[in-house]
Amino acid sequence: MGERRSDRTTEIEALRRGLDLGVGLIDTAEMYGNGGAEEVVGEAIAGRRDEVFLVSKVFPHNASRRGAVEACERSLRRLNTDHIDLYLLHWRGGTPLAETLEAFEQLRADGRIGRFGVSNFDPDDMRELWEHELGRESVTDQVLYNLTRRGVEYDLLPWCGEHGLAVMAYSPIEQGRLLGDSVLKQVAQRHSATPAQVAIAWVLATEGVCAIPKAATAEHVEQNHAALEIRLSDEDLADLDARFPAPGRAVPLEIL
Repeated sequence: MGERRSDRTTEIEALRRGLDLGVGLIDTAEMYGNGGAEEVVGEAIAGRRDEVFLVSKVFPHNASRRGAVEACERSLRRLNTDHIDLYLLHWRGGTPLAETLEAFEQLRADGRIGRFGVSNFDPDDMRELWEHELGRESVTDQVLYNLTRRGVEYDLLPWCGEHGLAVMAYSPIEQGRLLGDSVLKQVAQRHSATPAQVAIAWVLATEGVCAIPKAATAEHVEQNHAALEIRLSDEDLADLDARFPAPGRAVPLEIL
């Protein structure tokens, strides 16, 4: 969001429709639209901040002790709020983790963020994070996860489960590339649903995982919300597993 001024009204309406439906988690980042997405979110949640669990992310090149604090302050201005509920390091960069964690702790102590975590961290990154006392305060790892990107099931999801971290799954429908699959369509027909709704429901069926699909129109938000009502059967899950098999070995973390 926030890339084209002409889309702004529609994007704001989409976000507000999500709040109307009780979908309160909004995920954004300073990277998206060069800050434009945060501005759209800020306008959409004006007067409704208490309905929102707000997530944003800092660029790795801004993740130094001083840089992360300054980046967060810019995000807060764009979001027109005094706090971000969950603040993430967007991906690994050259700044030592200790510096970033110290900045996050300062932001938390000052009340500018509620909790912190990471994004696009593989198991080795997570183990390194856990070597730091502050690192063990992290509450989530946001990663690419969908029917065609199941590598995290082999090692990352179990690791996060063992250490009490939630996983946020971005691109749960693989940026739309999943939607033409014949097996996914068959499962969707059983539920009088769309392939996108089934793909989201599949992610949500995984314990400890939430999905953050993009939706830039109110209609799209409503369609995504309907995925919450889908309960996939054992037959559905078996068919999807056969079509999109789980990994049998460790694979590098995939990123979009």
